[in-house]
Amino acid sequence: MSITPFQALACPLDGEPLQQSVNAWRCASGHSFDIARQGYVHLLPVQNKRSRDPGDSKEMVAARQRFLAAGHYRPIAEALGRAALAGLSADAAASCLDAGCGEGYYLRELADAAADDGQPLALLGLDISKWAVLTAAKQDRRANWVVGSNARLPVQPGTLDRLLCLFGFPVYGEFARALKPGGELLQVDAGPDHLLELREIIYPTLKPERSGDATVPEGFTPLGIETIRYPLTLAGAEQIADLLAMTPHLYRANAEGRARAAALESLTVTVDVRLKRFARDEMG
Repeated sequence: MSITPFQALACPLDGEPLQQSVNAWRCASGHSFDIARQGYVHLLPVQNKRSRDPGDSKEMVAARQRFLAAGHYRPIAEALGRAALAGLSADAAASCLDAGCGEGYYLRELADAAADDGQPLALLGLDISKWAVLTAAKQDRRANWVVGSNARLPVQPGTLDRLLCLFGFPVYGEFARALKPGGELLQVDAGPDHLLELREIIYPTLKPERSGDATVPEGFTPLGIETIRYPLTLAGAEQIADLLAMTPHLYRANAEGRARAAALESLTVTVDVRLKRFARDEMG
């Protein structure tokens, strides 16, 4: 099969390579991490947690799953798939990590695109939310799914050909460590008009959007920026509520703003995102 689980995991406690047995991952130092019956592994040490249950809640994950399953962000997934698969050799399996994978939508879409192309890929999805990883693992066993943090990726150095970070929290030093020389980071961020119409409803005034398009992270060379922009019409209060629940705006808006959104029966918003590609600099 052309799509396989990524295997080059590292112990989150000492960085040593992990080896998989039937029901656990273990390092040479004796640290052991059980594989849940759903197929994922928890590689986020307690001392590295900022809260008891970090990341998206069970309810937020469910909202995101419903919204993405409806295909509202499929153009983003398609553009990401084209960019991620470009330049890969069909002679050997490339490895790809989705850092902040959520419930796994974009990695599943990438796996389907790679399978259609006959491109062998070893896949890893990582998120700090156990609810997100649990949901992802239940839906697809083609990838390895890990509860972990971008601040310390449980991945062996120089083992990734592609690293995805969508609407997430990039840690460029860790990304550079995990990528092979010449490997690519694909980062998706909101553009200045992203969900503008929703923001105009829930906020009394809008702050100017910060633009990070010109920022080049240390250790990387820019390869290009693609804009994905289109109108999206949401029909029904449930779809609008799901969109709000999967964004930071749910907590940033006040009660009055959330109430205005909840009263809507339909809404057309602008999807405006930037897909930025960077190559990890060659070393030595």
